[in-house]
Amino acid sequence: MTQQSTSLLVGLLAGVSAALLLVSAGYSSGLSFLMFATAALPILIAGLGWSNLASIVAVAAAMAIVGFATTPQAALVTAVTTLAPAAWIAHLSNLGRPAEELGGPEGAVAWYPLSDILLSISTVVCTGLFAVGLAMGYGEGFIGELVDMFVEALKLNNAEYQPTANGIAEMKQFFLFALPAIQAAIWVLILLAGWYVASAIVRLSGRSRRPKDDLPTQLRMPPMGAVGLGAGVVLSFVPGVAALVGWTIIGAFGIGFVAAGFAIAHKRTRGKPARGMLLWLAYLSTVLFTLPLGFFLFLGLFDTARTLTVTGGPGPDTHP
Repeated sequence: MTQQSTSLLVGLLAGVSAALLLVSAGYSSGLSFLMFATAALPILIAGLGWSNLASIVAVAAAMAIVGFATTPQAALVTAVTTLAPAAWIAHLSNLGRPAEELGGPEGAVAWYPLSDILLSISTVVCTGLFAVGLAMGYGEGFIGELVDMFVEALKLNNAEYQPTANGIAEMKQFFLFALPAIQAAIWVLILLAGWYVASAIVRLSGRSRRPKDDLPTQLRMPPMGAVGLGAGVVLSFVPGVAALVGWTIIGAFGIGFVAAGFAIAHKRTRGKPARGMLLWLAYLSTVLFTLPLGFFLFLGLFDTARTLTVTGGPGPDTHP
């Protein structure tokens, strides 16, 4: 079987796997979110371990199956938010160039910077959510209906819960801007975690071209990420759709800096006797309270960098 035929077969199998996860996630169950979150894994594995052709075929196959099993609109939404971003991230991860072009040792390979991969994840998440928001008509009307349904559900479970009109109005205003930021942040984490898990699986299979990245030293947002976050903050003060765009950018780029902040914490606690306890407390405090997120956000902001992974292994297939 030729390499191209293998890529086509792997891509088809990956697409079917991703589609089954996405369609299954549409049925209400405790595993729905987990299935939806892991739908990017087959695409990432196909792209990282085989080729761009495999990931492209996987995206096309998954879209076709989801569109047939549900609706064409659902297929487009999953393609924009999950499938295509996964294929793009896999493509970037396999990019490399001779290290000597960057002043490195002769014969070595400099792989696409992990910092730029993180920036790209934040960017594609913003782009995908912008597109979905425009298609769905996201705005005050959409949020109003969503909050009304949420309030009615609470009333059914607790008859004593009777919010005032002002309280409901404040809730609608809060969710109007909070939802885009929360969705963007969660989706960046999902894609980053998916990339990490898929990379580990491909390395274990022996098909990985890219060496293992040292996340504590290399997971950083590049300086351009700070520019993006700043633009989001500025837009958040502009009335109308611009504010919604701004909060989406804040969520996607802000969580990138938070992830970098945690990576810095991992690096600075290396070799410390109480490292495990310190990191456990850091993660637990972030889950229980939101304030620690600000600390890790600023920790990531004050250590921006473009990090490179250099190896003397086999040459890359493509160049950035």
